[in-house]
Amino acid sequence: MKAFRLLNIDKNFSIKDDLLSGITVALALVPEAVAFAFVAGISPIIGLYGAFLMGLVTSIFGGRPGMISGATGAMAVVMVHLINEGSEIGGSEYAGLQFLFVTLILTGVIQIASGTFRLGKFIRMIPHSVMMGFVNGLAIVIFISQLGMFKSEGEWLTGASLWTMMGLVGITMGIMIGMPYLTKKIPAALTAIVVVSCIVIFGNLETETVRSFVSANGGDGIQAGFPIASIPIIDFTIENLLFILPYAFILASIGLIESLMTLQLIDELTDSHGSGNRECAAQGLGNIVNGFFGGMGGCAMIGQSIINIKSGGRGRLSGVTAALALLFFILYGASYIEQIPIAALVGVMFMVVIGTFAWSTFKVWNKVPRADIIVILLVTILTVIFDLAIAVFAGVIVASLVFAWENAKRIRARKSFDKHGVKHYEIYGPLFFGSTELFNSKFDVVNDPNEVIIDFKESRIMDQSAIECINKLTERYLKNNKSIHLRHLSSDCVKLIKKAEEICDVNILEDPDYFVAIDNFRKAKSLIS
Repeated sequence: MKAFRLLNIDKNFSIKDDLLSGITVALALVPEAVAFAFVAGISPIIGLYGAFLMGLVTSIFGGRPGMISGATGAMAVVMVHLINEGSEIGGSEYAGLQFLFVTLILTGVIQIASGTFRLGKFIRMIPHSVMMGFVNGLAIVIFISQLGMFKSEGEWLTGASLWTMMGLVGITMGIMIGMPYLTKKIPAALTAIVVVSCIVIFGNLETETVRSFVSANGGDGIQAGFPIASIPIIDFTIENLLFILPYAFILASIGLIESLMTLQLIDELTDSHGSGNRECAAQGLGNIVNGFFGGMGGCAMIGQSIINIKSGGRGRLSGVTAALALLFFILYGASYIEQIPIAALVGVMFMVVIGTFAWSTFKVWNKVPRADIIVILLVTILTVIFDLAIAVFAGVIVASLVFAWENAKRIRARKSFDKHGVKHYEIYGPLFFGSTELFNSKFDVVNDPNEVIIDFKESRIMDQSAIECINKLTERYLKNNKSIHLRHLSSDCVKLIKKAEEICDVNILEDPDYFVAIDNFRKAKSLIS
């Protein structure tokens, strides 16, 4: 068990399960990569190369065994603007692609830097309400994207074609639901794809296949050669750098947010722990490789990752198998993969939607604070309307503001007098920028006695606003010829205020471990030194 943890391997790792689940994921990656390539306005083979390269690199070097990376829609919607503007600058579609590849290299550098400086830990700053909104919005986005598969040549399917499609989707979902009750040794998704494909092929049913899907979207097929390394060619000028730099930061942010949140979700599903910083670096390396080998880049894919985990893929072998199987399909198996009915893949993705959506949202609807419900709805809606990065940033900002507002209202002061006539203010709650006004309202400077003690045993001084608030309160008491003493300040609070205009003294008899009071700067300085 200890060896498994050291090698970052899930305790339920199985070579057979990894191989079979990897093949299942590879089949599901084909239409996704093709679809996202068309979203970005590039050739399907660039999307397939991107899925292969991202999947291989992150499976080997990533921080989460069993997590699948590839071409994603969240990044594709940004790439389409980059490519279009790059084509206008360079005067051709080829130039637009070169701008994309250079941007991917810079994106990778930013992501590697994020991992090197250990920025992956900031994923813990994302509240659970944002996480729920993210998975709900992503489930809706996946569902909506699959509805487009019910079209043929831009028109919605009707009549027999529609019923055939729906029937095959239903069979796929039925097999995936019922298969685990019969056996868990064979991935349900792979079984469903094979069975439905046989029904279509041997039953001579007319329905959309991967081949017709690619052809309908302007592709000539998915078969091609091995990706070849080359250096992107653009004019390396300040103007071009300033053009690609914002896109690189946006793509890096989207990729890291989606990857780290997917990692967190897979951690929960597998009851294990991945490395966010290592995943950041692996995502960056994957995008750099894409930039040099002509892929569209990408990030972690929550849908395919869930397919992999649900199919039993827990080790790095599953991701490597998926990537190599996808390459095999590109090189040799295109004619077979093109016969897979789209309905089978849609059925698999519909099951992913069901597994991705946080159905517990409805259970907690009336049991959690209203602010959390608002954050869940906000992130869900923004994920659907805009993209993941905007949704998560907005959700974190709103959740943080709500947290600050709620804590600002919790500052309290218990007042009492001791036998010497000294007035004590016992402060409860954090003192920070949001609570300073309420904190000041607790004191009656004019009517207080000459000696006042403010006890921070149950409070903390959190920021510069709190320090400034205490300084001004001290000045008010001093102007009225009254002494004020700060008591029970923790060591980290002392570090914040010891450079302030008035610093704390040490009361060795009462509180040997804390700075407690001050009369003037010189006395404090001599005691500290």
